Amino acid sequence: MIFSTAIARPLQLVTRTLQWSSAVIVMGLTSYFIKQGPKGQHLIYQEVIAVLSVAFFLPAFISPFLPTALSKFVLLIDVVFSYLWLTAFIFAAQDYNQHSCYFNAPPGITCSRKKANESFIFLAFIFTFFGMFLEVASLWAYRKETATAAPIAEKTQPGVRPPLDAPVEQNVPAGTV
Repeated sequence: MIFSTAIARPLQLVTRTLQWSSAVIVMGLTSYFIKQGPKGQHLIYQEVIAVLSVAFFLPAFISPFLPTALSKFVLLIDVVFSYLWLTAFIFAAQDYNQHSCYFNAPPGITCSRKKANESFIFLAFIFTFFGMFLEVASLWAYRKETATAAPIAEKTQPGVRPPLDAPVEQNVPAGTV
């Protein structure tokens, strides 16, 4: 077996830690930008996505240990937030890469901080994207491991005997046939 839950769990935890940490850093940098200068729509969007991510990514830390209970929920969160983070990255790239980033929202903050925010937005996106695939792979490995370990039981109804392999002679009185 190439991919197992023993491999998937540590990978998931590392990916989830990096994903959550990136969202926290984006939240801090964007909050600083909002405090320092005029608020643009892109900054507000990035802040909302970062705050929601910090809260919604918490169940992902538990999902490697409870795959049947949380994996589908965490997978849905990953799919939704991967698109939201991609949009936030596109907004940041438009704001800081097309023209002089020093004068874009908020004006007066150094370009290095804005580029750092853009970088961590990308990291939040890419770790969310990787987390989505690791979640699917982990669920697949878990189901494969539990399916081979569980015995296969035949479907029988209580009180009904299983069918016989060969016809059985019945004691029928002579002359009734």
